[in-house]
Amino acid sequence: MKLSVVILNYNVKYFIDLCLQSVLAATKNIDTEIIVVDNASVDGSVPWIKAQFPQVKLVVNNENLGFPKGNNMGVSQAKGEYVCILNPDTVVAEDTFSKALDFMDKNQQFAIMGPKLIDGSGTFLKESKRGIPTPAVAFSKVSGLYKIAPKLFGKYYNMRLPKDKSGPTEILVGAFMFMRTEHYRELKGFDEACFMYSDDIDLSYRSLQLGKQNYYNPDITVIHFKGESTPKDFAYQLMFREAMNYFYKKHFHVSRLVKVWIKLATNIFSYLKRMRGTNSIIKKKQPYCYWLVSDELDLKIEVNKNALFLHTSGIKGVLEHINRQTEIIFDPDTISFAEMIAFMNEHKGGFSYKFLSSDKSHAVGSISSNAKGEVLVMS
Repeated sequence: MKLSVVILNYNVKYFIDLCLQSVLAATKNIDTEIIVVDNASVDGSVPWIKAQFPQVKLVVNNENLGFPKGNNMGVSQAKGEYVCILNPDTVVAEDTFSKALDFMDKNQQFAIMGPKLIDGSGTFLKESKRGIPTPAVAFSKVSGLYKIAPKLFGKYYNMRLPKDKSGPTEILVGAFMFMRTEHYRELKGFDEACFMYSDDIDLSYRSLQLGKQNYYNPDITVIHFKGESTPKDFAYQLMFREAMNYFYKKHFHVSRLVKVWIKLATNIFSYLKRMRGTNSIIKKKQPYCYWLVSDELDLKIEVNKNALFLHTSGIKGVLEHINRQTEIIFDPDTISFAEMIAFMNEHKGGFSYKFLSSDKSHAVGSISSNAKGEVLVMS
């Protein structure tokens, strides 16, 4: 078997539905197994996946075991030469895995590869490529110095490497990590002592310690809605702080003063993310116009009665409505995932976007990388 795709799910029924639609489209011509590990979801995810995607191998846990242990369980059953750790709130293009496999087959020197990630609005996610967050690097991030002098202080987001240029990078994000299964097992997977948040940093860092190189590849673009199963609340703030404290304690010998700084910095960082998420919800506006890209003429949507609903089987006509509170709803049976991603990449900020579920009953999407997305009911 060439590829194992491992997806850890927790209470994101309609987002994992979209994710699995895209993964199945991207693996049609590849010898692949899809392993979904469910961490005790209570939103009906398990029966939904069984009904809509019977070809998926489903592992059901009776409790939430965390990100590291859940993924390690999935990879323990993987038979593929390569493994892709994939978040349930992602969307891949039809050529994502063929490109990834071709690249890794030709570049044996690279250990872990990550793509260019964009959020649900099409905006580039800076965490696609990062440096090791040493205390000094973390200070430049939290203090905002990286914005003032990115080439000097921009190591946290590896800003010397442009977002559209490929190259080595120290840290990759756990939303999409592509590697040889043998390498994952050599690393003994994610560190299960950390429930979540610093696990991808730790795995990337341990890969470097083995003398390997990690790689950022913007020739592959993947949507990551972010935070669907981890809302930015106070519990998140505490969990993030403890995760980063664990990482520093594990890998760096620091003074008591630096430990105090780390605790303060992680508190500030997680608090600001929580506030940005809250503000995103407050600022959200109801779209004035919905544009459905679908060949199914009888689809309707339950929206505000003042909203105008447009229907078309094409996408170009919507450009005249750019920046007019227009929301595009993509039907994966009509337009390819590659076309959706390319359109969002090109017209980021001009529209908001949603995507139809496999049974056309719902549409999901997100306007911000800091807040949970939205589910619309179709009728």
